[in-house]
Order: sequence, then structure tokens, then C-alpha cells
Amino acid sequence: MNIDWQSIDTVLLDMDGTLLDLHFDNFFWMEHLPKRYAAQNQDSNQDLIASLRQQLFDKQGTLEWYCTDYWSRQLGLNIIELKREISHLINERPQVLSFLKALRANNKKCLLITNAHPDSIALKFSVTRIEPLFDKVISSHQYGHPKEALEFWLRLQEECPFDPERTLFIDDSESVLRAAKDYGIVHLLSIKKPDSQRETSPSKQFKSIGDFAEVLSLEVANSHG
Repeated sequence: MNIDWQSIDTVLLDMDGTLLDLHFDNFFWMEHLPKRYAAQNQDSNQDLIASLRQQLFDKQGTLEWYCTDYWSRQLGLNIIELKREISHLINERPQVLSFLKALRANNKKCLLITNAHPDSIALKFSVTRIEPLFDKVISSHQYGHPKEALEFWLRLQEECPFDPERTLFIDDSESVLRAAKDYGIVHLLSIKKPDSQRETSPSKQFKSIGDFAEVLSLEVANSHG
């Protein structure tokens, strides 16, 4: 994967499935939460679990889908506490730290932009080493719109001005990447395997990388030893 780093000033990075293994999130929403929900309701009936999953899927692409406060109210469970129960599953994806350090060493502006709720961000920062390597961290909850919406990008541009033609954005979501493309961001990359426990699934619409070693040019990679 050849990237002309001389033509890039700003790097925008997603968190879950891009910098961090999506296995934690998939396991939580598809396995851990349904188990705890069934236990609370003293009902392991498959209809109950199916109803929960339908509630989740109905909110995909909306801000509520990502909101721990919303689901805590909706389900009568403390979502962030349940996430802490399996926090040992939170892991950085391969070469993430090397990539972030290389960006800093080469004076690239590096922003984390995520749909994750601030509570989830704080939990993940507490068990990983990525937080100090960003110039700014932005949750879409601050803007009231998910990254899938044009309003998110307009607000981001207001708060952190960037040149879309000189910006690289990496995300594991095709719908989010489409929104970024529609806004005018030129350099876009997807992730082939956001969940380490699932099959590789390259994007059909965007160039995909397996890990960040693929985008560390020799000049960038060697700059931090």
C-alpha cells in the first residue's frame, strides 16, 4: 500500500475495529449483553434474546446505537459496568502503536474520531496505550450526530479545520467512509479484518489494509527507530 505522505497533513482515525480489535465490541453486544439481559429478566427464552438483538439492529447508524446511556435506560442495565466485566478483551490491533508514534514523529496532525460514547472511550483508554498519541479525541456524541451524517463533518471542520484533499481517514465502516467521501476527503482506507476472531472481509468500495505495517513507509517507519 503506497501512500504519498508528503501530500497528507492530517490523519483521522476511527477507534473500534480500526485501532482496537472489534472482537471486544462484537462479543459484548452479541454474547455478553444478551446473557446478562436474560439473567436479569430470569428468562433465557430465545424470543427474548431475538427481541434484544432486533432493538440493537433497529438503531444501527444512529447515535443511540453507540450510546451507553441510551441502552442503560432502555434495558435497565449498567452498560459500562457490563463492559468492564470483559475489559480483558480490549486490545490494540497489530502495529497500531508504531503507526501512531510514526505519525507524531513526522508531525502529522492525528485525530481520533469515533462514534463511541465518552464512557466507552474512557474505558478503552484505561486499558490501552493509545490516548497520549492523539492531538485531539472527538466523540460524535459531542456533536449530536454520528459520523454517518454530514453534520458531523461540518462540525469537525469548524472545531478542527483540515484540508479534505490532504487528509487520510481510516475506518472499518463502509457507511462512514462513504460519508467522508461525500464530504470530500480524498485519501480513504478500510480495514480488512476489524475483528481478529472473524474472517477477513476486504471492502468492495475502498482500499483495505490488514494492519498498519502496510501504510508505514520506510521513511516514516524508520523515523522513530
